[in-house]
Amino acid sequence: MKSIVLLLLSSLCFSCATVKTIDPVNNHVQIEHRGKESYCSEIPRIYSGLVYNFCLLYGEPSRVENLGSRFGNVPFFVIDTAFSVAADTIVIPYTAVQQASKGNIKVN
Repeated sequence: MKSIVLLLLSSLCFSCATVKTIDPVNNHVQIEHRGKESYCSEIPRIYSGLVYNFCLLYGEPSRVENLGSRFGNVPFFVIDTAFSVAADTIVIPYTAVQQASKGNIKVN
């Protein structure tokens, strides 16, 4: 049981997108990759880490060509998305309440 809890907590720590969007300052988050901004104007709080990563792809054209650093042959974006899905699932009770009270997160 301790190892399962440790695994779940570590997945939360590794998913950068979820950590960035769990409680953003002033209800705003900046989504950009290598100086290219996203076309997303807002993202929902529920599964916000997953949506954040998809918004990284929904931007200026050069964004898709270069997904950034890699771990082996797998782009970090894919690894972060997998961990974000796990972390977003864990925090659904919190994000559902925040979505109902605060609404969507604005993207700068």
